Amino acid sequence: MSHAFRTLLRKVGSGPHTSQDLTREESAAATRMMLLQEATPAQIGAFMIAHRIKRPTGTELAGMLDAYDELGPKLQSIGDRPVFILNAPYDGRDRTLPLSLVTALILLAADLPVIQHGGDIMPTKEGVPLVTLWAGLGVDWSRLSLSQVQDVLERTGMGFVYMPAHFPLAQALVEYRDQIGKRPPFATLELIWSPYAGQSHVVVGFVHPPTEGMAQAAFVLRNTPLYTTVKGLEGSCDLPRERTAILGFSTPLPDSLERLHLHPYDYGMGGKNVPLTSPAAAVEAMLQVLQGKPSELRESVLWNAGFYLWRGGKAETLTEAIALAGQLLDQGSAWQALTRLRQATSAPCPV
Repeated sequence: MSHAFRTLLRKVGSGPHTSQDLTREESAAATRMMLLQEATPAQIGAFMIAHRIKRPTGTELAGMLDAYDELGPKLQSIGDRPVFILNAPYDGRDRTLPLSLVTALILLAADLPVIQHGGDIMPTKEGVPLVTLWAGLGVDWSRLSLSQVQDVLERTGMGFVYMPAHFPLAQALVEYRDQIGKRPPFATLELIWSPYAGQSHVVVGFVHPPTEGMAQAAFVLRNTPLYTTVKGLEGSCDLPRERTAILGFSTPLPDSLERLHLHPYDYGMGGKNVPLTSPAAAVEAMLQVLQGKPSELRESVLWNAGFYLWRGGKAETLTEAIALAGQLLDQGSAWQALTRLRQATSAPCPV
């Protein structure tokens, strides 16, 4: 048993009246001991559920990110341009069709690099993970080493950090999610993590407003200069079409968040979010969009990709950015980006 870990466990697990928040250094130490399995299984499970009940603070999340930076994988810088980190809940989607895959291809076509990360089917939601949908599009990230992903990133502008292969220390903690039956704070950590050593534009999806506040506090402590928060579909960074998109932008003032409400009907983009019926149907729908065919999914993609093209500085106005997204689809540029990704991942450079 780790006596050092027990001390930290007692702080977060003493109940609603006597539990205490960890310092950044203590949170980093606790995360490090869990990742390295220096804490016992009983201690890890107890910490996860106690930390969820207490709720993590921005300071604690900053410490957890410090430990991830120390022990986790990092793709190396590919230049001075900020890379979009399109984060998504690791336990997947089960109601709405993910937009971030086609969005990423449109961003690549506009010369905006993108990194995603995630794992396989995961508790507690056990929804469809992004890596499954990428494989359906002919891009199998699961078979690549981290150095091969680095090569693909350098060649195409796209990378994917796959937790089972690239971060086995974190993968070893996944089984605890099933055993405790709840998302632990690691699930929040994954929404704000950037596995990239260069300049990044971190996009954080959230459902509950406190998550956004915790993320902002962690970014301020870690001097993260560029980030966007999105009250998105199922906690992802996909903008909704049936309601106002609630967004937050980082500002030069450390404790300030620029708030933006985007009404899709103001841009002719209102409608229903496309349901996720099956991975195969989702892949087929995405391929049709990439081939320039009209559909409800195309409208959702235009709304989502247009926002990120605008946020990435590729258009002066959101209206112009939405039009640019349509051009990149209709001209086949996004399809060409997929073709390059297929070629780069099917014949990767040797390890």
